[in-house]
Amino acid sequence: MSYRGTTRVMACLIATIAFPANVIAAPQGPDGSPLWHAFIDPPAAAKPMMRWWWFGPSVTSKEIDREIEQMHLAGIGGFEIQPVYPLSPDDGVKGVKNSPYLSNHFIAALRHAGRTGRKFGMRVHVTGGSGWPFGGPHIPVTQAAAEIRMTRVTIASGEAGIRLPALGPGESILSVWIAPTKDLPIAPADLRPVKMLGNAPIILASGSARDALIFIAGRTGQQVKRPAIGAEGYVLDHIDPAAIANHLRVVGDRLLEGFAGDPPPDAIFSDSLEAYGSSWTGDLPAEFKKRRGYDLMGHLPALFIDLPESAGVRFDWALTLSELVDERYLATIDNWTQNHGTRFRAQVYGFPPPTLSSNALVALPEGEGDNWRGFTSTRWASSAGHLYDKPVISAETWTWLHSPAWAATPLDMKMEADRHFLQGVNQIVGHGWPYSPPEAAEPGWAFYAAAALNDHNPWFAVMPDVSRYLQRVSSMLRQGTPTNDVAIYLPIEDAFSKMRPQKASVNEAMQEYVPDALVGQVLDAGHGFDFVDYQAVRQGRLKHRLLILPNMEHIDPTAFAAIAKWVEGGGKLLVLDRFPRSAGGLRNGLATARIRKMTRRLTRSATVERDVRNVSRHIRHAIGPDMQLADPAPDLGFVHRTMGSRDIYFLVNSGNQAIRTTASFPRARGAGQWWNPMTGQATPAGSGAVTIELAPYESRFMIYGEDNLSVAQPAQVAQSQSLDAGWTLEFDGHAARSISRPHAWTDFPDARFFSGTGTYRYSLPLDRVDGMCFSLDFGRVTPRLADDRARPSAEVDAPIRDAAIVRVNGVVAGNLWAPPYRINISDALKVGRNMIEIAVSNTALNRLAGEPRKDYRLLHARYGERFEDQDVAQIVAQPSGLLATPRLLSLPRIGTRCNAPVAQ
Repeated sequence: MSYRGTTRVMACLIATIAFPANVIAAPQGPDGSPLWHAFIDPPAAAKPMMRWWWFGPSVTSKEIDREIEQMHLAGIGGFEIQPVYPLSPDDGVKGVKNSPYLSNHFIAALRHAGRTGRKFGMRVHVTGGSGWPFGGPHIPVTQAAAEIRMTRVTIASGEAGIRLPALGPGESILSVWIAPTKDLPIAPADLRPVKMLGNAPIILASGSARDALIFIAGRTGQQVKRPAIGAEGYVLDHIDPAAIANHLRVVGDRLLEGFAGDPPPDAIFSDSLEAYGSSWTGDLPAEFKKRRGYDLMGHLPALFIDLPESAGVRFDWALTLSELVDERYLATIDNWTQNHGTRFRAQVYGFPPPTLSSNALVALPEGEGDNWRGFTSTRWASSAGHLYDKPVISAETWTWLHSPAWAATPLDMKMEADRHFLQGVNQIVGHGWPYSPPEAAEPGWAFYAAAALNDHNPWFAVMPDVSRYLQRVSSMLRQGTPTNDVAIYLPIEDAFSKMRPQKASVNEAMQEYVPDALVGQVLDAGHGFDFVDYQAVRQGRLKHRLLILPNMEHIDPTAFAAIAKWVEGGGKLLVLDRFPRSAGGLRNGLATARIRKMTRRLTRSATVERDVRNVSRHIRHAIGPDMQLADPAPDLGFVHRTMGSRDIYFLVNSGNQAIRTTASFPRARGAGQWWNPMTGQATPAGSGAVTIELAPYESRFMIYGEDNLSVAQPAQVAQSQSLDAGWTLEFDGHAARSISRPHAWTDFPDARFFSGTGTYRYSLPLDRVDGMCFSLDFGRVTPRLADDRARPSAEVDAPIRDAAIVRVNGVVAGNLWAPPYRINISDALKVGRNMIEIAVSNTALNRLAGEPRKDYRLLHARYGERFEDQDVAQIVAQPSGLLATPRLLSLPRIGTRCNAPVAQ
């Protein structure tokens, strides 16, 4: 490629700027400080993991080895193998051959990957199926996800009998009821079951039109989503013991054959329960009667039609479903994994309806969702981890990040990971790493709905830095214990009472009961929090100082009694709008009387607030803040953990605007220190009110109680020199060209679709380096307008697009990929000419923007349409390169080491 440009010489601008007093050298931690060592040298167990998609599956031992080694070199500590749909027919890409899931070739590849991963000291997880939810060709229709559905047939005036709807295999008629026509209101007296003669309902003629309500024990027909070849089939019934046993025998035992003679995988993984419509199983009536004490078959209309008894019947039915998914799916698989020497890692939410406390049944709970100021399954999982003493909480991270595939940058990754950390996560599972054969055209294969985060990204050279950051934060967030003073009670009882067969999910219902406004009020009061549910409260796991009861109609009476006892012990209760009025369930009379009696007692000590906008004020009045800000900063989030006498605060600017404020930490004692997880450096923060300055998406730890770390004296003043003339730009294999000043290489027409690395060079003369500290500053980010319809991404225009490796005189000074874009280069400089090289890498999106879209026509013709690439209309070339003129910042050295100064 060729470039045209002109060189324009500009005078250097020298300016004097002040630096804050806390810019100091890196501290040296004493050997006796376990917290410091957890920070500066975090354990391998805290490294991020990657979901590793095997497409087809079509994998080779050679490429498996290469990709595992690349993960290892990038600081990734493990992988989860998930076989999914093919991306090429056999030989559609040279050498590609798809082997059926669970075939001998697949098991051999699994064994090879396990051994290679262990050779590199990596954790090896395996998805307990292909695609999601569990299922496949081994699941007969009689074990497929089951539903109850109601079909309505109008019987004209004078007619007798009806034509029953056609049934599929594995389906049956439960009962038939007579009701008024759909346009008329229904009272309980209007409903009556009809007798059956064999499979035919006995319906006599009537002088008016009526409706027949036909209740069918059916099958949803849902197929496994995104299956590999040979894994196609029905989603299993998650509450049918025979279906679970069948799956563990055919799939689970077969997967473990890939580890025969070797240690088993570190975990077996279950994705979220997305068995949509799942609401029944064959023995549900019998289980219902045993558990609830009455016959559900006499109340089926209440599941679909709003009747006076509907809330009670729905509650009892939903509770039974939830108990069965706990016992028959979660507990069964967890026991199976334990018996085979491994662990169960699971996303415990979805359809049919687990509760928050269902997470207690698995070894490794996992969540997903980055909305840290609202209800997410991420905080659902982390709250359960806190309540049930699960020290490691993972999150499926980067799903849909900056879609389409290949658009995500390291800054995007940090932004979303931090939002998961703010919800209590301390293990990142990246979504994900696509396996890609070397014969595939660059950038290779990618999953249809996720960031593609493998070594085909041009910016991948900085991935070790990204991984080290994630590892360091994960390590620190495992130290000590969580310190959340506030709990929000999840109205699962109300969700059960309103649940319908079409949408039998608890976590999805919580959006209605726990609005973002409520979560925001708790956070803005200066507190972290956990969700709690009736099961955790009944077990005495409410250890918080303040509990919020959202506006709810029903509550478990035993949980309510435990709350009353907790209040008597000094707990603060904040009730929104009104107290619960009744217990859940159809036969709840005595329990409801107990609730009303307890309400009369609690009224004297609880606070009732009808306006959610006043929640922050009540929290501050009742228990004070954990972090007190001088000015509101909704984008500033924190996590608090306690380790003996030490207080660990992780602070994150989750937004695209810089934050400058002051904060106090009333529970902390002594002077604090800032620990920077990006650099591994520590600086003093002082005591009392602390100044917080965070660039967009920047994060720091505030540590109290680490009194023995030595720190140097702060630097005070620096000079700034603009390096705005004399640059060259070189792409691999092409001659260097002079440019007037650093700017985006996409300004050159023939580089618009270039994805890769461009190296900017500058010759810097210096007549003095001894006794001085020098840094390169690339400028601040510019906020971008947020687009609520867009996938998550860092909403800024950065001066470096998208990652840079800085070398000075051939020595690597460091990498830049997130704010603040500033780097210390002191140790590499010399008197005379200094060669500064800034190797900037962008994303693979630009290359894709210049190519035709992929044609999957023949692939779909061969295997069926198993996926659809998302957001392909947004494959557009992005500005790339060095977009701002760097400045050289210099100041006298104080002490023996330099730290990057902070320009104001």
